[in-house]
Amino acid sequence: MDGVLTDGGLYLGESGEAMKRFHTLDGHGIKLLQRVGITPAVVTGRDSPALRARLKALGVEHVHYGTEDKRPAAEQTMASLGLDWSQVAAIGDDWPDLPVLTRSALACAPPNAQAEVLARVHHVTRAAGGAGAGREFCDLLLVGSGRYAQLLEEALR
Repeated sequence: MDGVLTDGGLYLGESGEAMKRFHTLDGHGIKLLQRVGITPAVVTGRDSPALRARLKALGVEHVHYGTEDKRPAAEQTMASLGLDWSQVAAIGDDWPDLPVLTRSALACAPPNAQAEVLARVHHVTRAAGGAGAGREFCDLLLVGSGRYAQLLEEALR
């Protein structure tokens, strides 16, 4: 989430509650994935009501919150979906994401990711985290699945 679907900043309210800014393009990309049968999953090191509300609104069912060791969480989701690493695409921006990124068939990062992450991914998005990187990632998956053109054609009707 943080650094990919958000700008990575932490906004704290007066009573200490975390507030997040999400980009609507990213949310629409996630919904497009779901329309074509690509299952989005989120493994995040943070947990907050804002994160939960956003993912619930998007209908993302496979989520692990407050997870510092992301590989076992990803593998748990993969097992529940009957997938292996050769069927996984992932996007991340920092060291805790590396165990997932380095095993995934397609690994991506936003340009504001840590240098060690940028050096190990297959693709770097043009848009930064929180500014459409998630949508670019979704679009890559849609193009790769051969469904992008069909979805665009449906949108033009």
